[in-house]
Amino acid sequence: MKLVLGLGKTGFSIARFLSEQSIDYKIADSRTNPPLLSKYSSAFLKSLPTLGAWTLDLLKKVDEIFISPGIAQNESIVIWAKEQNIPIVSDIELFSRFAKAPIIGITGSNGKSTVTQLLTQMIANAGIQVAMGGNIGTPALDCLSEKTEYYVLELSSYQLDYTHHLNLIVGIVLNITPDHLDRYQNFKHYINSKLSLYQYCQHLVINLDEPLTPTKENAKRFSINIPKQADDFGTVTCHDICYLLKGDDVLMSINEAQLIGEHNTRNILAALALGDQIKLPITSMIQSIKNFKGLEHRLEWVVKKQNIDYYNDSKATNALATITALNALIDKYENIVLIAGGIKKQEDYTVLFELIDNNIPNVVLIGQSAKELGSNIHTAKVTYANSIEAAVNIANTLIDSGAILLSPACTSFDMFDNFEQRGQMFKNAVLVIS
Repeated sequence: MKLVLGLGKTGFSIARFLSEQSIDYKIADSRTNPPLLSKYSSAFLKSLPTLGAWTLDLLKKVDEIFISPGIAQNESIVIWAKEQNIPIVSDIELFSRFAKAPIIGITGSNGKSTVTQLLTQMIANAGIQVAMGGNIGTPALDCLSEKTEYYVLELSSYQLDYTHHLNLIVGIVLNITPDHLDRYQNFKHYINSKLSLYQYCQHLVINLDEPLTPTKENAKRFSINIPKQADDFGTVTCHDICYLLKGDDVLMSINEAQLIGEHNTRNILAALALGDQIKLPITSMIQSIKNFKGLEHRLEWVVKKQNIDYYNDSKATNALATITALNALIDKYENIVLIAGGIKKQEDYTVLFELIDNNIPNVVLIGQSAKELGSNIHTAKVTYANSIEAAVNIANTLIDSGAILLSPACTSFDMFDNFEQRGQMFKNAVLVIS
């Protein structure tokens, strides 16, 4: 008997897959009203879930547990299962057992969704059947198809924590910065979680600008520097224009890309290196870069109204992501209003506060941690708002031209269901401005 833990998107996907494979299972969730309860109960009448606090009885006659990534390793059910030597695996590992096409794995603290989407478009534009899933939205098991020639998976540290066997043709750890420290004992454990991806890879791609990633002689490499080897990807700046390189060969000007910011230059280089490892045509990859508009809620340009550009960067749930967004816009605009706030993470925000005080004249703060954030901003003028709509209206009174940026540096769960809802409500508020 299999036990599925968690009745969210991942748990529902696992249950559906097990049913299709005629594998006996039971499903449980510690919440009394999980988000997909109604949908699950309608679809699986013969396997009703067990809800409420975990109990030891759940483990009776269970020989394997498939766990949702939101369930931490210090929860009682996980501890009990380990004491009884019951294997606990992710949906990613289950997916890997059944996938017949090569799998590409992408992880990192920031940028993984952009790289995953861009690489997927590169593969598709080369005329290859590709499926994309994992942490990016579609559960991996929902991507399984006999027609697929490549799978591209975005992988979170939570998914990697419960993965012990995974066959990747190529993989990358884009970067590692302090994140999710409420889930890990310390930063080192988080680092180890991210780097565990490399042990499953036939071929590696390494970001030379990330000191925490290992150096491997047989890896494909990239950095924001002139390439040192013929197969490396990098950049060179000539007459204030940045060009992408492979070895000594100039591929394109970064100005031809629709993505902005040095962080996105790194994302583009990462996708190029991954694509090169599976021998995608360079010309096709370059065209994909030029056509790629980026992802919703990731430094997404929304609209220009009355000389003001509005950007939705709701996905920025940590300090570094907001620092990255600000650095991408500071050179482009003389005047920026930052809308930030939510639930502050357990990380050091000092560099963000310094960047704001040195470059941003006005900040509008929302959410649970607004006052705490505001108390650490000393030069910029700080205004508080009780809703995203109010924040947008206040920001409009503070600027005649330039940019208004939603980049919260915090999670969204105090005011919104998720960062997507926060970003959509920001865009709705912007679009009704006359």
